[in-house]
Amino acid sequence: MVETRGYVAAVEAADAMCKAARVRLTRVDVTRDALVTVLVRGSLADVEAAVAAGARAAQRVGECLRQHVIPAPE
Repeated sequence: MVETRGYVAAVEAADAMCKAARVRLTRVDVTRDALVTVLVRGSLADVEAAVAAGARAAQRVGECLRQHVIPAPE
């Protein structure tokens, strides 16, 4: 997951995440104070690569607050 402040940074992050690795965009949550969380699913290595790419992309156009990967056993 990547959390940003503002929707533009979230869209940029989601785009970069989906293009960087074989992941599925599963959810985009907009909460108070313009915080937007983008969630993706896929293999652990793909998700790690996607989150790193998404965080870099979000930081270029806005503010990336947090990035986190939660491994899930299959």
